[in-house]
Amino acid sequence: MNNAVLVINSGSSSLKFQLVDADSGVARAAGNVERIGEPWSAVADHEQALRRAFDMLATDGIDLQACGLVAVGHRVVHGGMEFHQPTPLDDTVIGKLERLSALAPLHNPPAVLGIRVARRLLPDVAHIAVFDTAFFHDLPPAAATYAIDRELAQTWRIRRYGFHGCSHRYVSERAAAFLGRPRDGLNQIVLHLGNGASASAIAAGRPVDTSMGLTPLEGLVMGTRSGDLDPGVIGYLWRTAKMGVDDIEAMLNQRSGVLGLAGERDFRRLRAMIESGDPAAQLAYDVFIHRLRRYLGGYLAVLGHTDVVSFTAGIGEHDPAVRRDALTGMAELGIRFDEDRNLAASDGESDGVRRISTDDSPITVLVVPTNEELVIARDCVSVLGGYRRA
Repeated sequence: MNNAVLVINSGSSSLKFQLVDADSGVARAAGNVERIGEPWSAVADHEQALRRAFDMLATDGIDLQACGLVAVGHRVVHGGMEFHQPTPLDDTVIGKLERLSALAPLHNPPAVLGIRVARRLLPDVAHIAVFDTAFFHDLPPAAATYAIDRELAQTWRIRRYGFHGCSHRYVSERAAAFLGRPRDGLNQIVLHLGNGASASAIAAGRPVDTSMGLTPLEGLVMGTRSGDLDPGVIGYLWRTAKMGVDDIEAMLNQRSGVLGLAGERDFRRLRAMIESGDPAAQLAYDVFIHRLRRYLGGYLAVLGHTDVVSFTAGIGEHDPAVRRDALTGMAELGIRFDEDRNLAASDGESDGVRRISTDDSPITVLVVPTNEELVIARDCVSVLGGYRRA
C-alpha cells in the first residue's frame, strides 16, 4: 500500500478505525473498540483504546511502520464556519477545535481527545482532520439561515451547518458514476438512514438543503434523537416539568426518537416487535416513515426536477420495508418503485450499488452503500498531494 491512511472516528466511549488504501479504495482492516472508560471495562481511556486498535491490526498482520502509512485521518463532526477543507492538525488547529465544542458538545470533545492521543502515539505521520459539516458549508443562505434575531445569530455563529457530509458526498458521486453521468449534471436526493439519519438535496453537484442543522439533532426521526421539534417544548418542559437545560438536551439526544417511542432503536428488533403486535413499536415506525416521506416530498419540491434518489447507511441499505414504505404512492411524483428489485440482494458488482426503481421511472432510485472512510482517506492524501480524484 503506497497511500495507506488510518482513519479514526473517536466517540465518547468508542473508537472506530479503518486502514484504507486511498489509491485502490480497499480497506485492509477495520475494527471498533467499545466501552471506553465504562465501569468494569478493560479499556480505561482513549490511549488504551488506540493501543488496542494497534494490537488488532498487528493480529491481522499489519505493521503500521511498514505498511506505507502516510496519514492518520480524523473524522471531526463540527468544523464551524472556519473549517471546511481537510486540515492538517497542529496545536493551533486543535485549540480552535476545542473552542468549537460549544457547537458540538457530544461529538467534538472525544474527537479532539482522540486526535491528541493519536498524535502522541504516532508522532511521525501527518494527522489531518476531515469535517462532517464541510460538504454543506456553502448551503444557499435561504437554506442555511434560521429566522431568529440576526445579530444574536451572527454573534453566536448560529446557522444550519449540516452533517454526514462525507456520506452524502460519496453517495452522490457513486450514484453519478453508476449512471455514467457527471455529478454536476444531476439533481439528487440522498437519504442517509442509520441510528443517525439525515437527508440532502443536491442540485448540479452542490447541496442546496439538508435536514440536520446547528447540531445533528434537527431533521429526521433517528435512533435516539427526536429530530424536528417545536422549540416551545423546551421552554414548556423547563417551566412545567422543572427540567434543566442539560436534562432536556440529554433527553432529546439520548432518550428520544425511535428508542423514546418504542424502547428499542434497532430496526431488526423493532420489526419483530411490530410483528408481535406491539402498538408502541408500530407508532415509532410510522412516525419515522412519516417524517422521512415529508422530507423526501419537500426536497422533490426544492429541486423542482429530480434525477436520482439514493438510500444509504445501515437502515437505508439493509431494510427493504423502510424503502418500500418511504416510496409507496409516489408514482405521480415521478417515483415508480419495483418491489422485486427492492427485495433482491446486491449482485456484488458496482460496489453494491443497485437500482430499485422500474426502468421507466422518471426518477431513478438507488441503494448505494456508503464509504465515509474512503472519502476521509482520499481527502487526507489529497492534502499531501498524492491523490487526484478521477
